Amino acid sequence: MSWREEWKKLLWILGAFLAVFYLPIGTVRFDNAILEAFHLAKWYAQEHVLLCLIPAFFIAGAIAVFVSSNSVMKYLGAQANKIIAYGVASVSGTILAVCSCTVLPLFSGIYRMGAGLGPATAFLYSGPAINVMAIVLTARILGIKLGLARAVGAIVFSIVIGVLMQFIFRKEEGQRINAQMAMPDEEPKRKLWQSLLYFISLVGILIFATWGKPEHATGLWNSIFAIKWFIVSFFAIMLSVFLVRWFEVKWWKLAATIAIVAVVGFLTNHLLAFSTGIILFSIITSTDKGETSEWFSETWSFAKQILPLLFIGVLIAGSLLGRVGHEGLIPTEWVSRAVGGNSLLANFFASFAGAFMYFATLTEVPILQGLIDNGMGQGPALALLLAGPALSLPNMLVIRSVMGTKKTVVFASLVIVMATFSGIIFGTFFG
Repeated sequence: MSWREEWKKLLWILGAFLAVFYLPIGTVRFDNAILEAFHLAKWYAQEHVLLCLIPAFFIAGAIAVFVSSNSVMKYLGAQANKIIAYGVASVSGTILAVCSCTVLPLFSGIYRMGAGLGPATAFLYSGPAINVMAIVLTARILGIKLGLARAVGAIVFSIVIGVLMQFIFRKEEGQRINAQMAMPDEEPKRKLWQSLLYFISLVGILIFATWGKPEHATGLWNSIFAIKWFIVSFFAIMLSVFLVRWFEVKWWKLAATIAIVAVVGFLTNHLLAFSTGIILFSIITSTDKGETSEWFSETWSFAKQILPLLFIGVLIAGSLLGRVGHEGLIPTEWVSRAVGGNSLLANFFASFAGAFMYFATLTEVPILQGLIDNGMGQGPALALLLAGPALSLPNMLVIRSVMGTKKTVVFASLVIVMATFSGIIFGTFFG
C-alpha cells in the first residue's frame, strides 16, 4: 500500500472527525434543520411511499415483464414515428398526477425496455410538470396568465428537452439502438387490448389513491375525492379479475385478499386497508410460480434501486429547505430576497432553487403564493413552476443511477436554463 493512499485515508478520517467535532449542535437553526429533515422524511413515507411509489413500482415491474421491448420501441423508440413518440410522452402528465419522484420508476421501466432517450426524457419531464389539477390550481390562485404560461411552457419544454437530449447523445443512443435491434423479436403472450386494460387498472389505482383533498369543499375535484377509495377499490377488483383470467393467479387468493382488505377498511381506515392490500398482494405475487413471480421480482428490483436514494435526497432537501411553513438551514427570507424583480439572476436563482427543492404534487402553488406575497416577481414565479415540480434533489440522484451522470447533468441543466429564459420573457411582457 502506497503512502499516498494512506494519506488519503488519514485526510478522510481527519475531515470526518473535524466535521463531527465542530457540529453546531445547540444552535436553534441547526437543531431545527435536523428535525425538519426527519419531519419531511416521515411525511414522505406516510404520504408518498404507500400511495404513490409502491403502485408506481408495480407498474414499472409490469412494464419490464409484461410489455415486450418491441412494443416500447415501436411507439417510443428512437426510430419510432416522432410525432407519436413525443406526442404520447409530452401529454402523459395530463393522465398521471404524479410528483418528480413517483414518475421515476415509470421512466426507468420504459427506458430500460427500449424507449429512446428523447421520448423517455420528455416523459420524465412531462409526468410531474403537466398536471391538470396543478395547472388549474395555479390559474385559480396565482392568476390565469401564470396558469396558461405554465401549461404551454411545460408541454413545449418536454418536447424541446427530449429532442435536445436525443440530439446531444445521438452517438450513444445509436449504439444502444443497434444493440436492441440485434435482440430477437418477442411474441406477445396477450392481445394488445388485454394488456391495455391491465395497465389501465394499475394506472387507475395510482391516480385515485394519490388524489389529494382540494382546497374548497365543492366542485368536481372534491366530489371525486369523496369517493376516491371506492374508485380505487373498483380498479383493484378489475385488476384481480384480469390476473385470474389472463395470468392464471388462483381466484381464491385474490378473493381472500379483497375480503380481508374490506374488513380492515370497515374496522379501521382506508390507508391501513390499502397498506394491507399491498402486503397481501406482494405475498401472492412473490410466491406465485408463474409470470407474477417475475413481476414481483422486477418490482422489488426497482424499489431497491430507487427508495434508498430518494430517502437520502429527502433528508438533505429537508435539512436545507425544510417543509412548507418551516425553515431549514437556508432562511426563507434569503430566498424571497433573491427572487424579487425580473433580472437574469432572480430567474436563474428561482430555477436553480426549484430544481433542488422537493415539491409534492400541488404543494408548489401555496409555496409560490407565499413567495409572491413577499415580493417574488412573475418571471421567477414561472421559472420555479417550470423547473420545480419536474426536478428535485432526490429525483436527480435516481436519474443518475438510471442513465448516468453526464445525461443527468445535461437534463437538469436544460430544465434550469430553459426555465430561466422563459421566466425572463414572461416577466418582461406580463410582470
